[in-house]
Amino acid sequence: MAGVLIRMRLLLTRRALTNGWQGFTFVTGILAGAVVAIGTAAVIGFAARDGDVAHGTTIAATLFGIWTLGWLCGPVLIGSSDETVQPEHLRLLPISHRGLAAGLLAAAFAGPAPVINLIAFSGLIVLAAQWGWAATFVAVIGVLLHLVFVVLLSRVVLAWVGAAMRSRRGKDLGVLLAGLVGLAYYPLSWLLGHVSELRDVPSGVATALRWSPSGWAPAAVAAAAQGDWLIALLALGALAAASLGLWQAWSVLLARRLAAPMNSVAGGSGGGLLGRVRQGGPVGAVLVKELRAWWRDSRRRATLLPVLVVGILMPVFPAVQGGSAGGVPFAGVTAALFAVLAAANLYGYDGTALWQTLVTPGAARADVRGRLLALLLVVGVPTLPLSLILPGALGRWEMYPWVLSLYAVALGVGVCSALVLSVIAPYPLPPRTGNPFSGSGNPGCAKMLIQFVMILGQMFSVLPVVAILLVGRATELKAVEWLAVPVGLGLGIAAALLGARIAERRLATGGPELLAAVRPK
Repeated sequence: MAGVLIRMRLLLTRRALTNGWQGFTFVTGILAGAVVAIGTAAVIGFAARDGDVAHGTTIAATLFGIWTLGWLCGPVLIGSSDETVQPEHLRLLPISHRGLAAGLLAAAFAGPAPVINLIAFSGLIVLAAQWGWAATFVAVIGVLLHLVFVVLLSRVVLAWVGAAMRSRRGKDLGVLLAGLVGLAYYPLSWLLGHVSELRDVPSGVATALRWSPSGWAPAAVAAAAQGDWLIALLALGALAAASLGLWQAWSVLLARRLAAPMNSVAGGSGGGLLGRVRQGGPVGAVLVKELRAWWRDSRRRATLLPVLVVGILMPVFPAVQGGSAGGVPFAGVTAALFAVLAAANLYGYDGTALWQTLVTPGAARADVRGRLLALLLVVGVPTLPLSLILPGALGRWEMYPWVLSLYAVALGVGVCSALVLSVIAPYPLPPRTGNPFSGSGNPGCAKMLIQFVMILGQMFSVLPVVAILLVGRATELKAVEWLAVPVGLGLGIAAALLGARIAERRLATGGPELLAAVRPK
């Protein structure tokens, strides 16, 4: 069974390489990952200074931790995990859930991501080669065990969060879990920024890095280099036991997933608050439909909620470390900046249901405008109160012109970017499965590139507003600073209307091409 799934995975991966725009981004991501992996392996391999085992092990454990956190927060932040071989397609086969879990695990190692990670982790083997054959042998085993560990850890965490977000009762728990996983970005960024300082960290921090699960393989190599075989065997045994436990947990979650309905849209009839909203014409109908989709569809929640939580807390962590309010008043701005990233593939969520819009005369205009209003509500309702309340609550009244003007531009330009990219660079999503993070066909590279383009556009769009604010600050004229608020509001409204106009034209003239682009391959 494992051999069949591996061949299926390789065939689908080869097909993705020739799939136009998606294939280009896929190859670009592989090349970028390979470059980073080679750099990581070089840093680990030559981390020892004058044969200092402790320093070399600390740097290796830190970089192992960075890659491990990347496996956790990466799929959550971009809302996509690689499930080229989807378990739901195999649910009717007479295979036990443990046998299927073993086969899917084997297929998971046939993709490019584990190979890139193996290149990065192999730096530990180069490092161990400086300390003798025994340490090298332990390093080979440790690298393989750690690769199995990170792949299983990512699968289990995503399956756990996804299972929570499939039901309404677990929706609040899913928000918390997805946000906590997404917040792995913060220790990851801190470690990346302090790699060069790890040689001189306090001994307690170095010990914690080496004996966290991501540091067990380097710790085993260090123990073998020093002749302490009991510690080396214990570290490798702990890594093997953790991997075995994760595999068991994944097999149980997989069995529950295969027993659950494939439809990931929670909810039933059109009751509730949205059911009582007057649908004033086609635009109102699309608005209510989109709001219901954002509320019920676990795939949309899995994309929106983590980036929203990360955006809110992004200015909080530096402020906590610095001991002052810092950029906390801008939490609403960063939250809006990140939240719109979840809407860069609006028509990809609909898939082939888009044909209903295309065959209805005059529906393109109402569809785009309804989605625009829904997106403004979905992003604005949780983020606007933050921008209105935080500066005053923190006693930073002078920051109101900055916060309000930048918020208006970030929201308007973000919505514009989401609408435009949804019609000019869409990509297909797999049918709804038990995993709301599922992204069959390796769309992660395409999503990251689209999100980068959106953030870049938002950064350029705020330059006029920032220029006015800086002039007001330099001249100490509050009236000039407050002038940035209507300017920012005007830029945001103009950008949103321009994005809607471009999306309407593209949907009306290129509908068949858009339908072909979002059809699952």
